[in-house]
Amino acid sequence: MAGTIPKIIDSPSVWRGDDMLQRTDWVHHLSADEIAEIDAAYRGLIAQGIALTAIERDNFPVPRFAKLAAHVQNQIENGPGIFLIRGFPAEKYEMLALRMIYWGLGKYLGTAVTQSSDGDLLGDVRDASFDINAKNGRGYRSSQELTFHCDSADVTALFFLRTAMTGGISGFASSIAVHNEVVRRDPELAAVLYEPFYWSLLGQESPGDDPYYQQPVFHMQDGYFSLRFVRAQIYGAEKHVGAPPLSAKQRAALDLLSDVADNSPYSFRMMLAPGDLEVLNNHIAMHARTEFKDEGTRDTSRHLLRLWLSMPNSRPLSPLMNYIYRDQRPGVVRGGFRAHGNARVMETPL
Repeated sequence: MAGTIPKIIDSPSVWRGDDMLQRTDWVHHLSADEIAEIDAAYRGLIAQGIALTAIERDNFPVPRFAKLAAHVQNQIENGPGIFLIRGFPAEKYEMLALRMIYWGLGKYLGTAVTQSSDGDLLGDVRDASFDINAKNGRGYRSSQELTFHCDSADVTALFFLRTAMTGGISGFASSIAVHNEVVRRDPELAAVLYEPFYWSLLGQESPGDDPYYQQPVFHMQDGYFSLRFVRAQIYGAEKHVGAPPLSAKQRAALDLLSDVADNSPYSFRMMLAPGDLEVLNNHIAMHARTEFKDEGTRDTSRHLLRLWLSMPNSRPLSPLMNYIYRDQRPGVVRGGFRAHGNARVMETPL
């Protein structure tokens, strides 16, 4: 894309925030039969003595959810890029049960990939007093505001267990709509976003490796667009020896992208509730979260379970995305940070 003028992209993934709040095609309310089916599958695990780490589709039969999961996969790749499943009675289950149920449902949505160098496949999104601006800052371990961004996997799936005392409101944006608005406002800066930036690995690099890599923000491959944007990781690269500072044009382009995502009609915010399961395609949708505060104990404060998923119907990616997505072919298992040891599924929260 270097030296060319970016074009407006026509796609069903382009939407306005106020329209999405009125639409119902991206939201599914679980029926009593669907909830009963999930509960029966969990009870079957307990009756057979099957541990969380041994859960597979064969021993967690949920045919109604399997049909829904196929619809979700299609909607997040070929539709708006986000989907919300509502109404699971999370308050009726203990923590281990919720982890087992979510891990089982995740088997129908995609293939879990690692979320950190620790190799965790089932992540806990909760405040651990991390500073997102530090060299090893991770947003899912912090209570600070998270501006619009994408995670390092094809899909992010979040299962809401408990909300915060105040704050923690979720935001969503159409990445292609944001791209198009950036092109309309300043095609020259849009072209800059198709060129490589330095990215910090936030301490997730393997011993002996550079703590940064290069990758553009906007990508196009075989007619498929993909956006990858984490402002803290791009600005964090400047803190590493060997990574050059951002140029004035790069800073202006990042500022424009952030302004469009935060303030344009192509985003919206809403409070999600316990029992909600949000699924988002990181290539064509961004998400955000307001700052939150808790005064409760560890067992009562805000808590989500997170899966980073590789999808069977994923899009082709640019070779320039090769650091995070080692294999850029569609439909392959890819994405996630490289684990320093074996990947693992924790039965207890971090």
